[in-house]
Amino acid sequence: MIPSNMKNLCELKVLESQENNTNGSITELFHRLPSCSRNKLEELYLADMNLTASLPTTLVQPLSNLRFLDLRHNKLTGHVPTWIGELTELRGLFLDSNNLDGVMHEGHFSGLDMLFDMTLSDNSIAILVSPTWVPPFNLQIIELRSCQLGPKFPMWLRWQTEIYSLDISNTSIIDMVPDWFWIAASSAEVLNIRNNQITGVLPSTMESMRAFAMDFSSNKLGGPIPKLPNNLNHLDLNRNNVVGPLPLDFGAPQLTTLLLYNNRISGAIPASLCKLRSLELLDISRNNLSGSITDCLVNDLSTNMTDLSIINLSLRNNNLSGGFPLLLQKCPRLIFLDLGGNHFSGNLPAWIGEKLPSLSFLRLRSNMFYGHIPVELMKLVNLQYLDLAYNNISGSILRSIVNCTGMIQERDFAGDAFLFGQTELVTFALLFGETELVDYTENFTVLTKGQERLYTGEIIYMVNLDLSCNSLTGEIPAEISTLLALKNLNLSWNNFNGKIPGKIGALIQVESLDLSHNDLSSEIPSSLSALTSLSRLNLSYNNLSGMIPSGNQLQALEDPASIYVGNPGLCGPPLLLKCSSQPEPIPVHHEDTSDDMVSYFIAMGSGSVMGLWVVFCTFLFKRKWRVSWYSLCDRLYDRAYVQVAVTWASFRGRING
Repeated sequence: MIPSNMKNLCELKVLESQENNTNGSITELFHRLPSCSRNKLEELYLADMNLTASLPTTLVQPLSNLRFLDLRHNKLTGHVPTWIGELTELRGLFLDSNNLDGVMHEGHFSGLDMLFDMTLSDNSIAILVSPTWVPPFNLQIIELRSCQLGPKFPMWLRWQTEIYSLDISNTSIIDMVPDWFWIAASSAEVLNIRNNQITGVLPSTMESMRAFAMDFSSNKLGGPIPKLPNNLNHLDLNRNNVVGPLPLDFGAPQLTTLLLYNNRISGAIPASLCKLRSLELLDISRNNLSGSITDCLVNDLSTNMTDLSIINLSLRNNNLSGGFPLLLQKCPRLIFLDLGGNHFSGNLPAWIGEKLPSLSFLRLRSNMFYGHIPVELMKLVNLQYLDLAYNNISGSILRSIVNCTGMIQERDFAGDAFLFGQTELVTFALLFGETELVDYTENFTVLTKGQERLYTGEIIYMVNLDLSCNSLTGEIPAEISTLLALKNLNLSWNNFNGKIPGKIGALIQVESLDLSHNDLSSEIPSSLSALTSLSRLNLSYNNLSGMIPSGNQLQALEDPASIYVGNPGLCGPPLLLKCSSQPEPIPVHHEDTSDDMVSYFIAMGSGSVMGLWVVFCTFLFKRKWRVSWYSLCDRLYDRAYVQVAVTWASFRGRING
């Protein structure tokens, strides 16, 4: 880019040579600056030019009139040279998004009286200055993200009284926020201190601050939430130790983003929430909220309450109770709804399909809802994520689920927006210059592949149907095989019967399929082997029978035997039970049995011969055994002879007598 204030030919040639050297060394480039240009150069813009190497440690001739030095988004390495502090006319210093390291101290800033914009983010630079150091400048824009400022809070910031944008996120600060900081930052319109370990409480004077965007997330800030600044649009306080109830008066009538998840907020959701008519994103999940959230709607029904602007609402993992929130009738723009992990109960209302036409993600798992799935729910054509697991839903799966084209059609993506038919789901992020504030993508968990996984930005790709752990009955409708975009299908722990749909293999996008703990019967469809994306399958504890289908993907699944356990009628690999098409016949021979008799006599003869040889060999080598044997035979012979002679004599005597 050639700055408009470059007038003379010498400066123009300098910049042309720089533009032709987009992959060169920054050191060589500085050495090639013609002497005629050095004292006249006011703006040097070399951003995004793939420059490498280190900045020169010294300058042959100072750049005495340089006002803006922009070297951002290159591949510069090494330390920041101290001659930076000699650029007495410098207003803007932009070194962010390089690989610079080392230490910057007071000498680097000694002559920068005119500096108002210092952007050093995303380097490994450590700024080490004395706690009593008073900077020569009064900065308006301070961008130091991912530099090293801690562990103590940087005291020099107290002298910066004209701050417009401050980013000290991820700078290793482990300290209590001092009171003077809130005073110094009161003029800032963009304030980012996220991802440190800053302790303390939010100031009671927060209402008087000028900020329209604040990101305090991932720290250890405690205390209650005070009334918010009047101009505030975005507030991120997630992952802190904020306690107490939500404020009865939020203030901030223009608030569009409010992120409070993972804190210790308690009490009920106040009616003042309904006054935030511009609020699009509200996440108060993982807190200790309790009670019902219907009060504000009841109070305002008589005054024809106008619609709210909420697009994304997450209240999961609290202690909220009551029926399905009536407040949602006034949220026609709602796309994302997560009420999981609470104590909501009752029937799902029929007005869901009419009042929430844009709903695409509905997560109600781990509550106490009961009754049938309302047919009106199937009117949500954009619905791509439905999780009703761990409730007491009864009845059957509606065949009209085919109306949910969000589970059938491929998704279209355009930048940060996600298109659901005519509905656009935006990835919420506030960009200020090069700084991303209140970066938020859907904080969502999915039980898939046997474990709960946290989905953030990628949730927009998830197409899910989870009806597990309910009391659903009947057959799994064949229409479920038309939901071609499904990635996760979980119908386990219900009372489904009948066959697995024969065209289940049409769900070629499915990565996790769980039909376990039902009463399914008959054979496993052979089309199951067509699920080439499958990484987890569970068909255990049903009444399935017949041969298990084979396929490359099915053979690659982990612990394959456990997939089919509890189905005694199944056979074939990976089970040990072999399959057969018909029973094995018992062999019956009608031929002549002479061959068998010959075999019998041969076996008997061989045994006799072997026995005789054993006896013969024993007597041959054991003389004592041989003598004993013959003596025994003689005694037995004599005893037998005497017995026979006596018996014969007695017999003849009886005859003759």
